[in-house]
Amino acid sequence: MLSGLRGGLPGARWIDPENYHVTLRFIGDVDNRTAHSVAEMLDRIRRPAFEITLDGIGVFGGRKPHSVFADVRASRDLTALQAEQERMMQRLGLPPDPRKFAPHVTVARLRGASPLAVADYIQSRGRFHWGPIGIARFVLFSSRSGQGGGPYVIEETYPLGDLEFDLEEEDYGSEID
Repeated sequence: MLSGLRGGLPGARWIDPENYHVTLRFIGDVDNRTAHSVAEMLDRIRRPAFEITLDGIGVFGGRKPHSVFADVRASRDLTALQAEQERMMQRLGLPPDPRKFAPHVTVARLRGASPLAVADYIQSRGRFHWGPIGIARFVLFSSRSGQGGGPYVIEETYPLGDLEFDLEEEDYGSEID
């Protein structure tokens, strides 16, 4: 469904669908020992599966737009999962994430896109809605050198509690970069 948003915006570099995700906690560059500790800590999370809904299209960057995203509607379960991960990372000695959690899925990175073209794009697709989407796991990603937006490698997969979903499952997870 998100791949249907691709196209129609000059200056956009579209994220490959296999790299769509919601970042719960950006960890940054860490050594192997810390990465192992992060993976072990995340394995302690015990939360139920839940649903999210994508609702609307937005842009980051204001007058100099740099990213187009699908907005994730507020979800108590998603926020609780993110907050638990944040607390765990701080217990490991990682600095607090300075950004307020704003769940979204980046669909394009922009370079040289005119603000008018971006506004027209958002206007034409702003009623985007998809969901509910069943979330039965989260993943720990690492990213390899690239131009942003991947490629990402799944390092670990962590199941959430038992709920059955007939909906397509997406990967949403933490990242180690």
